[in-house]
Amino acid sequence: MPKLKTKSGVKKRFRLSGSGKVVMYPSFKRHNLRKRSQKMKRKARGSTIMAEVDARIIKRFLHVR
Repeated sequence: MPKLKTKSGVKKRFRLSGSGKVVMYPSFKRHNLRKRSQKMKRKARGSTIMAEVDARIIKRFLHVR
């Protein structure tokens, strides 16, 4: 059976922490920022840990157990 390819979009957008959790960066911070509230922009700053339910899907795309 051939090797499985990882999803290259996932490879660029997410990374795994040392404990195996998925680290992500919040969306909606590229353009049209004047319509977004200051609170939303502040909360979307920096990286966050993804919820475990969603992280299972990302780990499957990365072929991580």
